[in-house]
Amino acid sequence: MGRGIALTARTHGHDVVIYDADPALAQRVADAGAALDLPGDGTTGPAGAQIVVAATVLAAIRHADVVIESIVEAEAAKAAVLGEIAAAAGQDTLLATNTSTISIARLAALARCEGRLVGMHFFNPVQKMRLVEIAVAPGTPPALVERCQDLATSLGKTPVVLTDSPGFITSRLGLALGNEAMRLVEQGVAEPAAVDAAMRLGYNHPMGPLELADLVGLDARLNNLNSLYPALGDDRYRPPQILTDLVSAGHLGRKSGRGFYRYDERGHKQDTPG
Repeated sequence: MGRGIALTARTHGHDVVIYDADPALAQRVADAGAALDLPGDGTTGPAGAQIVVAATVLAAIRHADVVIESIVEAEAAKAAVLGEIAAAAGQDTLLATNTSTISIARLAALARCEGRLVGMHFFNPVQKMRLVEIAVAPGTPPALVERCQDLATSLGKTPVVLTDSPGFITSRLGLALGNEAMRLVEQGVAEPAAVDAAMRLGYNHPMGPLELADLVGLDARLNNLNSLYPALGDDRYRPPQILTDLVSAGHLGRKSGRGFYRYDERGHKQDTPG
């Protein structure tokens, strides 16, 4: 997700500084940005926009107008990084977290940045998906929300603003659907291909819920549920056993070559089930 956000920002003329715990991964994102075929001077895209790799979190945010955190969907990890960012960033810096399930108010309290943090939930693949959910915690200044909306629009996205609530809009709906799809397979009601075909053809979804879970990553999906289930206390969000078993076996979806389906080395789905 961080890669997609960075590349999208550069495509739309924003200078980007990135930091990742894996410097090689960050460099690959910068190289991908430099290789984009964009209008401009032929090397750095529109208005000289570029992606630069920073050696530390503090170096990355030193002159930033906007900081978007996009790490693993785990409350403690996000709070730790956001706390480091908030302590060093200027008071006028827009702080955003790319989370799909975690309470913005709680993250802000843990990171000691109440009233400064907004949720910006991007969708995968970022370059193609038009929606950004903007989750607003109580006490957030309206001007900050407006800045967040303007940023999303400048990235070619359509912002949807909502009151901070675990799972926001899309994750609560999408995870409930995905869980029920997994339980249909778990209970032997239908094979994954049949479940996905039913939703594509019957509801005109561009991708079935199990295909989508494989694309997002089954480990990411499990992290989302492990965050949302205790927050809502609703059994609809309890992780299905089939999901837990797949992740435990290292079958994480498209990125590992196997999930509910099998994939070749280019990430193309195979005819044989997972």
